[in-house]
Amino acid sequence: MPANLPLSRLRPGGGSPRRPLRRGLAVLAALPLLALAACGYGSQAADEPAGQKVAAGAEKIDGLDSVKIGYFGNLTHGTALVGVNKGYFQKALGATEASYQVFNAGPSEIEALNSGSIDIGWIGPSPAINGYTRSAGKNLRIVGGSASGGVKLVVNPAEIKSVADVKGKRIATPQLGNTQDVALLNWISEQGWKVDAESGKGDVSVVRTDNKVTPDAYRSGSVDGAWVPEPTASKLVAEGAKVLLDESDLWPDKKFVITNIIVSQKFLAEHPKAVAAVLKASVDVNKYINAHPDEAKAAANAQLKADSGKALPAKVLDPAWKSIRFTDDPLAATLNSEARHAVEAGLLEDPLLDGIYDLAPLNEVLRAAGEPPVDDAGLGVE
Repeated sequence: MPANLPLSRLRPGGGSPRRPLRRGLAVLAALPLLALAACGYGSQAADEPAGQKVAAGAEKIDGLDSVKIGYFGNLTHGTALVGVNKGYFQKALGATEASYQVFNAGPSEIEALNSGSIDIGWIGPSPAINGYTRSAGKNLRIVGGSASGGVKLVVNPAEIKSVADVKGKRIATPQLGNTQDVALLNWISEQGWKVDAESGKGDVSVVRTDNKVTPDAYRSGSVDGAWVPEPTASKLVAEGAKVLLDESDLWPDKKFVITNIIVSQKFLAEHPKAVAAVLKASVDVNKYINAHPDEAKAAANAQLKADSGKALPAKVLDPAWKSIRFTDDPLAATLNSEARHAVEAGLLEDPLLDGIYDLAPLNEVLRAAGEPPVDDAGLGVE
């Protein structure tokens, strides 16, 4: 990749660009954008809660037998977790079955969306950007927001007592090119340090480690800290780590997108009523979460147990849940900034993000609920 990327259109300092990012070429082939998770696309959600039962007399939406929904077993996907557990999606879809797949990584969810294994999914911003650019803007749209925050740099306090101490240390991220990996690389650059993005070698050693094994890596001393989403961050704190930095503190108003709702463009065009139903359920879930945080937290944990066989202990669940904000707003301007960070890190070649959003269905749902519309930061479909 050339050393000097075409960044003249990007506003320095982390704000929204004056014009949308443009596609120069493609994402680096070295990135595992379409790699499958080790267990395939994902795993079917385990025990269906009672709320999943179809109400008597309900009708199918758009004539569909089912709508296939994907999400991660992360608290940052709390909207999906609570919506599944409380039966919001099934209620909104009537006699159309809501079916679910649980994913471990964004690339596998994008592959599932491309293949038709899922129709709609909750996903982080970097996989959404990567999936959109790899398909030349033809495979997905972001149709809603879900969560902000819930990402922290946690460190071994015996080895790292200040930001300056991070230099020379080994810091884990979940995956090369994922949302937290990009954020860490951008932060390292802002400190004036150098790291080769692909190898992770430099003034800081960036160690790509699956969230499931990061606590073991920390416990063994293989890494000195991690830039990770919840609940992994709080799991590390429970192991004795300390929070050195909350990523929210790096963003205006402490808000940045961590989870979006994406949909297949084909599915959106052919089944708009089904998409609207899922979005209505999402809006209703977020309202419930914000009005009843303790009950919602318990529902999310119950769904984590149903999906993985293991619930989170209170010492992990409580601080993790508290650090996440659930919102219908996709915070589009921050996604644009995250894309710029990936470009500057050398992980993306100046992507065209025009048309990545279609927020018209969500805004119709919000208007019907008496809520203000959300903005696409100039990146909406024409």
